[in-house]
Amino acid sequence: MQILLTRYRVDGMDCASCAAKIDTALRRMPGVEDVSVSVSAGTMSIRQADDPALVAAIEQKVASLGYKATVAINSGAIDAASSTERGPHSDDDGHGHEHGSEAGPWWRTKRALLTIACGAALVAAYLMTRMYPSIEQPAFSLAMSIGLIPIGRRAFVAALNGSPFSIEMLMVIAAAGAVTIGATEEASAVVFLFLVGELLEGVAASRARASIEGLTSLVPSTALLERDGRTEDVAAESLSVGSIIVVRPGDRIAADGTIVDGSSEVDEAPVTGESTPKRKSAGDSVFAGTINTDGVLRIRVTAAAADNTIARVVKLVQEAQEAKAPTERFIDSFSRYYTPAVVIVAALVATIPPWLFGADWSGWIYKGLAILLIGCPCALVISTPAAIAAGLSAGARRGLLIKGGAVLETIGKITAAAFDKTGTLTEGKPKVTDIVGIGRSEADVVMLAAALEAGSNHPLAVAILERAKADGVAVGTASNAKAVGGKGLTGDVDEHRLFFGSPQAAADVAKLSTELVKQIAALNDEGKTVSVLLVDDAVAGFIAMRDEPRADAIEGIRTLKSFGVEPVMLTGDNKRTAAAIARNLGIEPHAELLPEDKQRIVRELQQQGKVVAKIGDGINDAPALAAADVGIAMGGGTDVALETADAAILHGRVADVARMVQLSRLTMRNIHQNIAVALGLKAVFLVTTIAGVTGLWPAILADTGATVLVTLNALRLLNWRRDTTD
Repeated sequence: MQILLTRYRVDGMDCASCAAKIDTALRRMPGVEDVSVSVSAGTMSIRQADDPALVAAIEQKVASLGYKATVAINSGAIDAASSTERGPHSDDDGHGHEHGSEAGPWWRTKRALLTIACGAALVAAYLMTRMYPSIEQPAFSLAMSIGLIPIGRRAFVAALNGSPFSIEMLMVIAAAGAVTIGATEEASAVVFLFLVGELLEGVAASRARASIEGLTSLVPSTALLERDGRTEDVAAESLSVGSIIVVRPGDRIAADGTIVDGSSEVDEAPVTGESTPKRKSAGDSVFAGTINTDGVLRIRVTAAAADNTIARVVKLVQEAQEAKAPTERFIDSFSRYYTPAVVIVAALVATIPPWLFGADWSGWIYKGLAILLIGCPCALVISTPAAIAAGLSAGARRGLLIKGGAVLETIGKITAAAFDKTGTLTEGKPKVTDIVGIGRSEADVVMLAAALEAGSNHPLAVAILERAKADGVAVGTASNAKAVGGKGLTGDVDEHRLFFGSPQAAADVAKLSTELVKQIAALNDEGKTVSVLLVDDAVAGFIAMRDEPRADAIEGIRTLKSFGVEPVMLTGDNKRTAAAIARNLGIEPHAELLPEDKQRIVRELQQQGKVVAKIGDGINDAPALAAADVGIAMGGGTDVALETADAAILHGRVADVARMVQLSRLTMRNIHQNIAVALGLKAVFLVTTIAGVTGLWPAILADTGATVLVTLNALRLLNWRRDTTD
């Protein structure tokens, strides 16, 4: 039978314990080959048999555990639309859980209503027992049962599905034991605090999910479609590739596309994090969700709604959140042995002193129950995935796309960064850097050269035409213009015969002075390409061009060095050009390399004990990208940035490599803080409980309180800004 990868949306799942129960239960089902559950994304991906009945069975199984699952995305063989339209599983189905869809304000969810009811019952019991002390036991037992019965039902179902040591089961044992020894008031308080902790976990988890899902709201719901000479409003999701849309000033762009007419400043901050709007004109690409600021644009759609930049970023981050980091995998493995060990330790504490040393049974059972609550692993297990999810989301909202926790963790460890030159350290297209007129003005030199280049798509021609436009130079019209193979261009302008080409070809026609030859040689040493202009076989001037470093390249390289990362340049370009660019950037160049040479250098760096990141366009140099510890795609276009390498920089900034390293290190620091809080609180309360200083309700705070603290600490990463110092 065919195996499909199906993604489900899971409502009501907001802690590691939830994910563990779902994972364990589904793995026991026939037809399920593999399960990956992401608390932070609220999703699960299942490799399962191609059987529509299995989809319904999976949804029912998840519902029995107290959650709601619906198909979100699958490989196509199962009708996802029909699955997502299935109604929620209500408590009328016999499961009676308080987990469920958390849509709407948090105080209106079933979880919040249950917590409020339990709290109100606890207050009522307290007031009643002040007036009628004799009813203390039944009053607090009744208040406790409001919260404990749903918790117990979940514990029972989880145990039947392979998770006997769930947090709910530990709660039931502790509460029942407390009632047995007469600590009913504390037991009811513990149940209430447990529900409060769960509620706070849910609110925090929802905020983390909303951070990345909020990206989808950036794309407008409608677009102005141009058809048969008229425009009409249509749903943005109905746009097909090749459609022409009109975007007015102030409107968000409804689809990825290419501008066919018009010019405007486009604010890309919502997608790339770029703070300054960029001037876009015909031929330039634009992203869905960006804002057209000051001109009318006609745009040809290049991607359907499901494949636009925003949709793919969201999908990428959701998939990345399911890829566990090494630290997270270790914590998961540790917790599987940790929880049963806690139960054993709690049992020994409750029984050994009274049994062997004649101590008071009631007091030591009480301490054992408190240790049972202290040992709950929720805070420890959520400490890593919460921080990883927040880090991935923070990066994605700022144009830094990282494919999973393992990649995020490795990026912070890199000690060497191997950069491509063209399109990575440089803009990827030449620009005019020097204009020298000999007997003519610079404007005349540009005007005549542009006249010969008019209509050409060659990169050097485009550079000259852009310079003429920027300088406001009127471009003349050349007649009889033609290319002379390997030499340059010839043509006539205003009855003057022109030649524009290489210095060698120009020297065959006109004598170049010694001073001019030295000037050209100096420019060549700076990695610049020089073209000489002849007018009627006499030298009239020359123009130098070079693929210039990106505006932030120097800053980016300097920041990487400050982080202890050694940058190097790997390029197939000639040594002179590579040396000139590298000298400006303060970076070591390796030039005239074939793809296998780049791979060899990456391997050599690794053999020196370095953790290497390879930064390139994601298409060329595949061997080097594959060999590196982390491959980062930059400058190769949106498709490449989203589909290749381990990480991608959506906006072509060299400094974003350093920011990615910074984000990784901040995330790992956050994880270490979380683990310290989770274990530290448990250690403190363990000692104070055995010493008889604290009891049951501080014990539950050691778990639910720590869980909330580590989650809130992880959420701080969502406020990360790229200019934050490490």
